[in-house]
Amino acid sequence: QVQLVESGGGLVQAGDSLRLSCAASGRSFTAYTLGWFRQAPGKEREFVAAVGVSAKTYYSNAVKGRFTVSRDSVKDTMYLQMNSLKPEDTAVYYCVAGVVGGNPYAWSGAYNTWGQGTQVTVSS
Repeated sequence: QVQLVESGGGLVQAGDSLRLSCAASGRSFTAYTLGWFRQAPGKEREFVAAVGVSAKTYYSNAVKGRFTVSRDSVKDTMYLQMNSLKPEDTAVYYCVAGVVGGNPYAWSGAYNTWGQGTQVTVSS
């Protein structure tokens, strides 16, 4: 089973940029849809972005136009480039992988492998 490890989180100011990485180990994740979810304190977990096997991308309305998700199948790594960060982007960001099939990309139940999470804090 693939294992996922996120990195790149930190504390930044509003308007700054940050890039998260998600590295796979155990086996290649080239056959999986990959994505990012986030959870802020006191709030429900929410979908951020996903990239399919064919590299087609999906975004939530909250981050569309500011975030870019990508994958490098040679390095077995996924990235989330986050620009124009806002305080409301503050959350723990989780990397996910799964065979989504016909399920919605934004549904957390479509993913069976989760990373441990990385904290992103955006100060105003």
